[in-house]
Amino acid sequence: MTAVRGRLAELRHTLRQALESYQRMLVYVRPYWLPLAAAALSLLVLSLLGLAMPWAVQNLVDLVAVGQDFAQLNRIALILAGIFVLRAALGVVQTYLVAWVGERVVARLRRELYEHLLSLSLGFFAGRRVGELVSRLTSDVQVVQSAVTSNLIVLLQQVFTAAGIVVVVGLMNWRLTLLMGVAMPGVVLVTRLMGRRMRRIARVTQDALAAAAAVVEETAGGIRIVKSFAREEYETGRYGEKVDTIFNAAMERTRIYATFGPLISLLMYGSMALVLWFGGREVLAGRLTAGQLIAFLFYAVMLTGPLSSFATLYGQVHSALGATERIFGLLDTRPEICERPDARPLPPIEGHVTLHDVGFEYDPRQPVLHHVTLEAHPGQVIALVGPSGVGKTTLVNLIPRFYDPSSGRITIDGTDIREVTLRSLRDQIGIVPQETLLFSDTVANNIRYGRLDATQAEVEAAARAANAHDFIVGELPDGYETQVGERGIKLSGGQRQRVAIARAILKNPRILILDEATSSLDTESEQLVQEALERLMRPDETAGGGCRTTFVIAHRLSTITNADQIVVLQDGCVAEQGSHEDLLAHEEGLYRYYHALQFQWDEDRPSPASRTEPERTAEAEEEPWPEP
Repeated sequence: MTAVRGRLAELRHTLRQALESYQRMLVYVRPYWLPLAAAALSLLVLSLLGLAMPWAVQNLVDLVAVGQDFAQLNRIALILAGIFVLRAALGVVQTYLVAWVGERVVARLRRELYEHLLSLSLGFFAGRRVGELVSRLTSDVQVVQSAVTSNLIVLLQQVFTAAGIVVVVGLMNWRLTLLMGVAMPGVVLVTRLMGRRMRRIARVTQDALAAAAAVVEETAGGIRIVKSFAREEYETGRYGEKVDTIFNAAMERTRIYATFGPLISLLMYGSMALVLWFGGREVLAGRLTAGQLIAFLFYAVMLTGPLSSFATLYGQVHSALGATERIFGLLDTRPEICERPDARPLPPIEGHVTLHDVGFEYDPRQPVLHHVTLEAHPGQVIALVGPSGVGKTTLVNLIPRFYDPSSGRITIDGTDIREVTLRSLRDQIGIVPQETLLFSDTVANNIRYGRLDATQAEVEAAARAANAHDFIVGELPDGYETQVGERGIKLSGGQRQRVAIARAILKNPRILILDEATSSLDTESEQLVQEALERLMRPDETAGGGCRTTFVIAHRLSTITNADQIVVLQDGCVAEQGSHEDLLAHEEGLYRYYHALQFQWDEDRPSPASRTEPERTAEAEEEPWPEP
């Protein structure tokens, strides 16, 4: 008994969740209630017209049996023809309106999902696969579309039709109506059992579709790695596993439908056999005409359609509920980095950045930064050095509030960055990352991403400052209008980096973050990029004087000898801080150790001309920062 009560409680909870999800999804339909109501009215009229057809057949049969009134026969035939024409016209109206509402709902939902995705914090994307998110915006939304529009309208039509049939046949002959209802308990039971299974299968299918999309996205994005390791067969197998999961779920769904349809038909046609047997007795006894019996059988057949459709729609709605839960699960995800209700815009800044006893961890069990305190005055260049994983990139990611410190605070010109709006903060910060991302667009538009209202002359000026203009006009087939391909794949690493620098120059930020911007480049590209970076960091007279405050994560110590401050991080803490000369003067200092180690490393390397491309790539990825 306890198990039964638990099962019933679980069922009630599931039904309540399903109802809440469906009601929430209907909110997206509400703005379009007028065309949807017109579609529903069309379907109501269609249902009523459908109910008139067996009546016309009854009159035709009885008229033929009597065999006298040809004028009445013609009138009934004309009525039938009019019903057919009107049903066709209303069908066109209903189909168009439902499709229009469905597409509007999908467009709105996709825009809202995408806008919400962009509002989420960086940490959310670190724990998600791109293919999974794409699946939410495509297949999940598409599944929901039919559930809240076409399926809803068809469900209403079937309800109208079934209710009308029950009323009509009840008035015709209540005995036959009771016989026809014998199958209803079985239909209801089968429908409920199928709905629960369909919801589970739908969730498995949508998850497998998202996983398959993620595999495709990862493989396409890393195709050079796949081919360099000859892992085509492995990736095919990995994708095949996801496809097999989708296939198995689809076949399980098919088995349910294949069993359900004939079972419902068996129940309904079994009751119709009883109706036919008892109705024949009623005709022989003179209590029912032949036309009435045929009309009743027509209504019984018509009722089979709505019942079967209702059960199928019930399963489809359960499938949509699985997708709905995934969509609302994403929409209900709150950004980790939020603006305060009283956040104010950050006014134009000078660039005085201070970290006050800052600590941070991604996981409380593994702290990344401890008690970091440093100050950057306007126009200063602050270089961050240290081994991989010591927290250099994490530290600079705190400045634009990609993450918030676990302890301490960060101020810009004396203002806590948590007190200002995110856009006003990030509008005044420029970032040139190690792995440059260009969008699948033209070179000009990728540079203009730094300032969307920039003119072509300003775009070209930024490209010249970034040492990019010459290769754009001299080497690219369409100059600034050349499509760079997905993630900028048509450009070399040095070219992509210079376009990214041009983008940052065009933005003209007061705070600049350079995250190992030359670490993965060959010597020639590195020299060109370094020249562009020097130009980007130096005083900007067009902005009314003053300098950019720059944070540089250094891969090669030779590029930061002129930095105003060099901050050496060790075990998440500031181990040393000072100028290049001051730090070299510490005989037991970490910076001096690293400098000597890298100098020896540089001496031992073969000359650039003698190194092959794979060797240069491997060299760029080496980390000359072993623990001392």
